[in-house]
Amino acid sequence: MSTLNVDKVDPSTGTALELGTSGDTITVPTGAGLTVVDEVKTNKVSPATGTAFALGDSGDTFTVPSGATIVNSGTATGFGITAASFVPTASPLIINGNMEVAQRGTSQADWATNGGYKTIDRWQGNGQGSFIGDYTQSQSTDVPDGFSKSYKIDCTTADASPSANSSVFFEQRIEAQDCMLFKLGTSDAEIMTLSFWVKATKTGTNIVRIEQEDDQRQCSQAYTVDSTDTWEKKVVTFPADTSGSGITSDNGIGLEVWFYVAAGTTYTSGTLATTWEAVSGNDDNKAVGQVNNGDSTSNDFLITGVQLEVGEYTSSTIPPFRHESYGDNLARCQRYYWNTVGAAHSGGGQGVIGSATQLQAMIECPVSMRANPTGSIAGSGGVELFDASVSPAITSIGSIYGDATDGKFLVDINASGGGLTAGRCGVIYANNSATSGLAWDAEL
Repeated sequence: MSTLNVDKVDPSTGTALELGTSGDTITVPTGAGLTVVDEVKTNKVSPATGTAFALGDSGDTFTVPSGATIVNSGTATGFGITAASFVPTASPLIINGNMEVAQRGTSQADWATNGGYKTIDRWQGNGQGSFIGDYTQSQSTDVPDGFSKSYKIDCTTADASPSANSSVFFEQRIEAQDCMLFKLGTSDAEIMTLSFWVKATKTGTNIVRIEQEDDQRQCSQAYTVDSTDTWEKKVVTFPADTSGSGITSDNGIGLEVWFYVAAGTTYTSGTLATTWEAVSGNDDNKAVGQVNNGDSTSNDFLITGVQLEVGEYTSSTIPPFRHESYGDNLARCQRYYWNTVGAAHSGGGQGVIGSATQLQAMIECPVSMRANPTGSIAGSGGVELFDASVSPAITSIGSIYGDATDGKFLVDINASGGGLTAGRCGVIYANNSATSGLAWDAEL
């Protein structure tokens, strides 16, 4: 075999350069480097036996032309997420996870006596037994980068020695028919990953718990606040639950996501339920390790960016928080609650007067509601009926007819003092106040 040593081989003008002929083997010796500065077309590139195949070097850029398709017939790793592992749901499972919508108001003191849905939409503050301290809950502008609102819990009355059967937590309840993608109670059940930003004065272990309503099953996970009063992103995973009968697809409660603020020994004296188990008989496994965020009036606890994903993710692979438009976020909240508070003389509906003290009104909902709501008078300033001659104050909301899941319903509106004329058209309006109206509640 002879050797040809040259610096460059060029094709003849206007022709293609051919290296070897059919059946030939072109060998590049071990240790030699082969540099291609233009284009190589081949059916397959394989690594040498027992070695890894490296495509390019650090800093190189690989471009796939428009219209080309990459087919992965094995497993692609090192790309942050597996190509087919994350398919976002049409809308986030957690509604108002960025704490933007607060239809009821932006602040509520005395959580111990005013629990429930009070400020941030879809998030309710709760407690069990005798309350551990007291708190003001509010919508805050103290946020990590990428967010504008957070849910703030400010301890206003401290309790350093809580009763055993007491706990404080806030939660979101997810509609059952939105939870079917977890395939709970089947052999194909999915892992859940919960991600959120938290800022707390008290460092240490906190507990987040998910309860499956239909089967009354639970699973808890711990996360750690490492630095005081510092925004930190947390990612926790919940194992797949292949036991039980799963969730019925309806408009009831599917899953409840509980964030503990403080808990007594009734809920902390067992072994943390990091795998799914029955709720009944296992109260002591719910919040094992939970710090007491209510032991000092200096304590604050803030959270935002809450998202629940199907599948297992880490802090480096979790998909980014999916920000909805404010309008879309509001509409999803209004499926569960909305009110007419906001402008003086704002209309709340109109209908036909049936008696001196009652109007049967047609209410048009901004969106289809989860179920027929409970009506109430919201805000301050009063709401009245008007029939062109009198305007008595509304005192109560009566029976609802029809189906609010279709976006409208009839309702009896009761007024005081009489004076309405049967058969006339009547309207509902706020009494010269931008702070009053009617509220319609179909929360889980």
